[in-house]
Amino acid sequence: MALTALRAMVRKDLQLFFSDRKAVIMSFAAPILIASFFGSVFSSAGNGAAAGIPIMIANQDNGVISQSIVAAIRADKTLGVTLTTPDSAREAVRQGKVTVSVLIPRGFGDAAGLAFFNGQNKPELNLLYDPSHTAELGMVRGMLMGHVIEAVIKAARPDAPPMTAPFTVKEEPGMADPNAGYNAYAHSFAGMGIQFLLFAAIDLGIGILLERQRGLWKRLRSAPLSKGALLGGKAVSGMLITLLTLLVSFTFAIVVFKVRIAGSVPGFLMVAAATALMASNFGLLIAALGRTPGATRGVSILATLMMVMLGGAWIPTFFFPSWLQKATVVVPTRWAIDGIDAMTWRGIGFSGAVLPTAVLVGFAALFGGIAVWQFRWEES
Repeated sequence: MALTALRAMVRKDLQLFFSDRKAVIMSFAAPILIASFFGSVFSSAGNGAAAGIPIMIANQDNGVISQSIVAAIRADKTLGVTLTTPDSAREAVRQGKVTVSVLIPRGFGDAAGLAFFNGQNKPELNLLYDPSHTAELGMVRGMLMGHVIEAVIKAARPDAPPMTAPFTVKEEPGMADPNAGYNAYAHSFAGMGIQFLLFAAIDLGIGILLERQRGLWKRLRSAPLSKGALLGGKAVSGMLITLLTLLVSFTFAIVVFKVRIAGSVPGFLMVAAATALMASNFGLLIAALGRTPGATRGVSILATLMMVMLGGAWIPTFFFPSWLQKATVVVPTRWAIDGIDAMTWRGIGFSGAVLPTAVLVGFAALFGGIAVWQFRWEES
């Protein structure tokens, strides 16, 4: 009896979902479009398609050393160099047109040559930088130091061979298949897919609040079903809907953007199912704690955006301060994104899915338990 009623509830929710064709299309299209955009941005940056760091150089020194420095910087493929005047260089940084401007004063080359050997009266090289690009500033500073030292030594000993690093570097990506390369679309579809899963969970919770306003849940009290069974039916239907949207998004990514499940297909499905279960129970939590649909929607969207941001969907977590990186382990989206990354581009085997799945199921149990405890059958 209870199982038959549960199946009927799930069937009804699925029929209502698929009856609104525009809503179904948007549920599938929105995460695909946004994930495709983020993936294209990060894949361009990762494969070298992006332009070099834009800098300007204002060289007021006509000496041999300074000219040699400028020539070496212009030949560096990691930099996009423009020669200009000091005033133009300052204005370009102020307007955000370039990341760093280098001002080489008069007499810099000769003074740098003398200071290199006696360690005194070191000349000043002025770097103007955009404060929103401090990472690029460090890169430009390091490149300049190398080019300046090489130019000074070359001027002092013209017969000396060019400076070269006393070692070689072998770079190998830490992946199951290093030859496959990193596919940025895998991470972007994980992040955006989970974000829209949680948005669907908000719709689930708001729908329950609207049904309670209409008195539906009050009438259901007469049915031979417990509160847990009724909410469980909503959780199952919500899980199926959110899981379907995630799988459709990744199917698109696999077909169009060549995303690979390089780890374990069963592990991927297990993490995806646990993520969908967590999301649907998050929707129940929203319904249990919310008062009115309007106010609840605003708070729920804010909470969802915070979880997505802290989970690393928008900004990779290595950009976070160290204390925040440790703190995000209490956020379910962090485990969901890490678990899907492990099963896709990282190529970790089934074992890499076990812990994220367990944690996500734990969050689902926590959200569902609070929902059953706090749920109100009728308007207060």
